Amino acid sequence: MEQGIYLDNAATTFPKLECVYQVMDEAGRNYAVNAGRGSYALARKAAEVIADTREWIKCLSGADQVAEVVFTASATVACNQVFGGLEWRETDVVYVSPFEHNAVMRVLHLLQKKHGFTIEELAIDEERLELDLEKIRYQFSRKKPDVVAVSHVSNVTGYLLPVEEIAKLAAEQNAIMVVDGAQGLGVVPICLRNIPVDFYIFAGHKTLYGPLGTGGFIQSGRIKLKPFLAGGTGSSSLDLEMSLDVTGLEPGSPNVVALSGLHAAVRELCGEKSDTAWENPAAVISREQQLTEYLVQKLREISGVKLYLPADERRWTGIVAFNIEGYQAFDVGLILDEDYKIAVRTGYQCAPLIHRYLWDEEFHGVVRAGIGRFTTEEELDALASAVREIAEG
Repeated sequence: MEQGIYLDNAATTFPKLECVYQVMDEAGRNYAVNAGRGSYALARKAAEVIADTREWIKCLSGADQVAEVVFTASATVACNQVFGGLEWRETDVVYVSPFEHNAVMRVLHLLQKKHGFTIEELAIDEERLELDLEKIRYQFSRKKPDVVAVSHVSNVTGYLLPVEEIAKLAAEQNAIMVVDGAQGLGVVPICLRNIPVDFYIFAGHKTLYGPLGTGGFIQSGRIKLKPFLAGGTGSSSLDLEMSLDVTGLEPGSPNVVALSGLHAAVRELCGEKSDTAWENPAAVISREQQLTEYLVQKLREISGVKLYLPADERRWTGIVAFNIEGYQAFDVGLILDEDYKIAVRTGYQCAPLIHRYLWDEEFHGVVRAGIGRFTTEEELDALASAVREIAEG
């Protein structure tokens, strides 16, 4: 089957690093057993790989040693566990950015119907498509936040949100700070030990270049979550109450094969040495920003192309959203696939709030090109050429 050009890396990065494929095959053949449930050698081996993966995630994120890494099947499951594990009151006020994914918004909406708390939207500069920190400061002074939830990177516009600044504003109000880092960790350098973030959510199959079926969150330890999922943990089996430690947050048999693949991917991103953990993400985002700028300049030269970008170019990552006048987004994606063998994402990208500011209703969303670690200038040239041909009819 002809593979073509893959530019949907914001959905899931593809291909993965070669070491991921090799290690997953090795794990499946040699130690795909129930980790943490047996005292025999293979079970210990599987448990050691999982424990080591936690340490590499902490290294990559710059988390404190006292921080805990909880693995889940996806970032969506992690969002459910984090928000579902908080103690909610009807009087609570939750602030979200306009860039949030439905992994956050639908979970909060479901919980809001149950508990009755208020959801407020963080202020945005509609012309620049960036958060307005001064207005946010005023919002917090007018209506005190209890929980603040923001994406690290917008999966629609590629906007790199000012997470550190918002976290500090939230900390001034003693609010719980949750960051959806599904589009960030592994690409955007971050040092959680220096930022007052209570929960940082990640997706293994996106910017970490691990396999599908991996995700989780990093918790600082300041807030203890209630059990949200229940089941076997391999410990305290006679006690029907779920443990409040990491073990209790990971019920069920761990996916040893997938986590082995994530282990290989994170080690590769870190250069296998903790003192180089900051170099690779910085280099990756620098390259992605260069390729993003390259594609943006190409598309700006085409008449009839509308781009959706934050005004501050320093806040771009490898996502470029656009439309072509006279076409709906879906039609552009279909033509790119069928006529040019180029895979992009079209529509609303599971982000219900930001499209109100993009004014893209007539296009039924946007066309999104997602640049990844293996994307080349030649592939972006091919995309720009195809877009030009479509725009010119």
